[in-house]
Amino acid sequence: MDQGLVSGDVEGHFSQLFSRVSTIQKKAGPFDMLLCVGSFFGSDRSSWESYTTGNNKVPIPMLVLGPNSDNEKIFYDDLDGCELCDNVTYLGKKGIYTSSNGLKVAYLSGTDPKMQSDSPEICFSQNDVCALTVSSSSTSFKGVDLLLTSQWPRGVEKYGIKAEGVNTKQVGSETISQVAIAMKPRYHFCAMEGVFYERLPYRNHKVLQESAQHTTRFIALAKVGNPKKSKFLYAFNITPMCDVPEVDLTKQPSDVTECPYSHHPSLLLPQDQMDQKPAQFFYDQKMLDKKTMGEGKRKSQEKKDWTPRKQAKPTGPCWFCLGSAEVEKHLVVSVGSQCYLALAKGGLTDDHVLILPIGHYQSTVSAPSEIIDEIDKYKTALRKFFKSHNKSVIFYERNYKTQHLQIQAVPIPLDLSDQIKDTFEGCALCQNMELHEIPKLSDLKQIVPEGAPYFYVELPSGDKLLYRISKGFPLNFGREAVADQMLLNLPQRVDWRNCKLSKDEETQHAKTFRTGFQKYDFNV
Repeated sequence: MDQGLVSGDVEGHFSQLFSRVSTIQKKAGPFDMLLCVGSFFGSDRSSWESYTTGNNKVPIPMLVLGPNSDNEKIFYDDLDGCELCDNVTYLGKKGIYTSSNGLKVAYLSGTDPKMQSDSPEICFSQNDVCALTVSSSSTSFKGVDLLLTSQWPRGVEKYGIKAEGVNTKQVGSETISQVAIAMKPRYHFCAMEGVFYERLPYRNHKVLQESAQHTTRFIALAKVGNPKKSKFLYAFNITPMCDVPEVDLTKQPSDVTECPYSHHPSLLLPQDQMDQKPAQFFYDQKMLDKKTMGEGKRKSQEKKDWTPRKQAKPTGPCWFCLGSAEVEKHLVVSVGSQCYLALAKGGLTDDHVLILPIGHYQSTVSAPSEIIDEIDKYKTALRKFFKSHNKSVIFYERNYKTQHLQIQAVPIPLDLSDQIKDTFEGCALCQNMELHEIPKLSDLKQIVPEGAPYFYVELPSGDKLLYRISKGFPLNFGREAVADQMLLNLPQRVDWRNCKLSKDEETQHAKTFRTGFQKYDFNV
């Protein structure tokens, strides 16, 4: 078992750090090592000289990362790794350090050249990234115990708690996100943003598609001696992965979420291959061999292969694309930048509504993040609206024999909320189907492949149920469950065609809903 400490940016505040470490050693030690992420050195050279001369001692073996700014470069004699003074070792640009107990520590020094600088001394290169992650392609690779980077990964907040004071959509590195996916660390430490942030653990496997793997805990540390006294030192006590039984290693904590990062494996390729394959294009990997093609035919084929992916278009008239002539616009009650809200035609209730993307998208799985974000905004607004009427709301989607993404939102009296899950599961059993419960913080995109048919429902309790459709599926299943005698008890309204109203009645219902919802509409 290894016991260690991890520090955020030291920036030359050595006495403060080592004084704190000595105190912790006496109270809770002994610790085997001290790791530093972020910037170790500051601009003042004199404070460091007392350690290089031996006048001051570093109280514990310490491993640090490389420079992140030009003024730090002078402290590193060898950028490939070296001893900086007694008890302080610079790990190098990239690699995997293994402790005497078998603890595997992966590290990547420097910052992303696409975001910070093109200076090779303070940036990691694409070849550094490739060299670090190449081992992850082996079938025997399970992951590492720790991953140390200076910069944050891009988008780490997704599915987790917000990091106060940090916009991870702007400051994070997409390349580091891909490194984290590839290396599957049990802990990922970083710094440089001046705040302490501990994310909910996330999984490293796809639910219902892959066998369970260990989870990752992401922790960002503040700067040493920061005025807000945010946490800059973290203690860990960990048994190396190689010594942990599989059943214990893969046990999933109750608050686990989906992996927050989107997969872009091309970012892990060597530089020469990156130059050949621009990430913003999608292409046919089975391009014909140039030697077997005529020059004119080859150019024609290349032009075809390197066409950017376009938004899907409906195969025929679409009743739900907002710009389509077929849309019944009198049913629309709210319009956002990406999505809109409309009363359901032939709804189960007068306030049964649909959340729909303005453009044409087949399903939640195929929709881009900006669509999903606005769908979530509408869900939040509808929950608040219906709660004000003593109702909860069920959201469900059927991606089967439909061509446009539709999220059905049906309100239910609050006192019936506890019966919803049992009702859906019971109705499924009557159809010889089994609804699978998926984690509350899961992402459909990582569970269901794009193009695969499915039925998905979100309950007021936060529970999520999924059915992967493999053959015939009752098209009215969602309506049947909600109309069941245990819930709305409206069996006569299962078929929407039995619930149609005149256009004047629909217009009046839409006006009533629009007026009541306006207080909760984020577009107003």
